[in-house]
Amino acid sequence: MEECIINSPIGFTKISGNENGIQSITVLNSKESLTDIIPIILEDCVIQLKEYFDGSRKNFSLKLNPKGTDFQKQVWKLLEQIPCGKTLSYLELSKQLGDIKAIRAVANANSKNPLWIVVPCHRVIGSDGSLTGYAGGLHRKQWLLNHESPSKQQTLF
Repeated sequence: MEECIINSPIGFTKISGNENGIQSITVLNSKESLTDIIPIILEDCVIQLKEYFDGSRKNFSLKLNPKGTDFQKQVWKLLEQIPCGKTLSYLELSKQLGDIKAIRAVANANSKNPLWIVVPCHRVIGSDGSLTGYAGGLHRKQWLLNHESPSKQQTLF
């Protein structure tokens, strides 16, 4: 397994993967040493993340290989279908799976997503529009949603 740590606007980001695909992208809560030489197998992921953060990329085209249960992978596939700049509720995801009662299981699978940003779990919100649960912290979820918003908030000064 190859790994690297890069800096991003939301914190130090660790990327892991191999020839089978990207296995995880996580934002760390501490300062880490940045990787001097990015492993070749992770270069495309690093480039696409930088393009996302600079605003020139809305969709990712990476080979992914997350570890999880079949149900989690099913939920993560649905997350990939949420367009940039849009949100969906946990309830709506449950309905897409065909089981409205699976809302807690959907929320749990969402929280276990190992591919932050690329599999956009930050685009899932509460039914009332509230920012609920985000393993990376609600401040990061808010930042990502603002970053993707088609109408950027303007400052007065």
